[in-house]
Amino acid sequence: MLRFGDVEREIYGFDPDTTNNRMELMAPIQGLLALKEPCEVEVTTDSEYVYLGMTKRIDKRKQRYWWRKNAPVPNAYLWMELNEDASLHKTTWRWTRSHADNKDNARCDLLARNAAATQKSSWADGRPHAPLRLNLGADYVPPKPQAGLFDDAEPDAEDDEDE
Repeated sequence: MLRFGDVEREIYGFDPDTTNNRMELMAPIQGLLALKEPCEVEVTTDSEYVYLGMTKRIDKRKQRYWWRKNAPVPNAYLWMELNEDASLHKTTWRWTRSHADNKDNARCDLLARNAAATQKSSWADGRPHAPLRLNLGADYVPPKPQAGLFDDAEPDAEDDEDE
């Protein structure tokens, strides 16, 4: 759901071979890609995965070249895309409880469930979603960092997360 003043636009898409986390990432990516010029933007999500990823974990992920101790960050290509897209704007991240009394969140949930069920998007040409700026693809693996990058790193919960 995009809103500027009194103008609203709903965009939604699908991917037949996806996961919930990928679609949670695609929602803000697609919203940010729809913006025509840099601006102040508030991204509201009910996904702690996205919210914490962008407010608490993103700097460490970039510092570690999108790798955890023994493997790349899951969905690295989407995290890289979201980071790039968000960096073009003055972006504020907000979290809302899922299924709470947030009418925009309820509407977005309905649009997402309908797009997944019907495999239809808001794009007139029927494409699943707008093309990604970085165009890395789901099979992209960030280059493995040089040996020793994690030798002094403190282990943290992120290394053990199932993303």
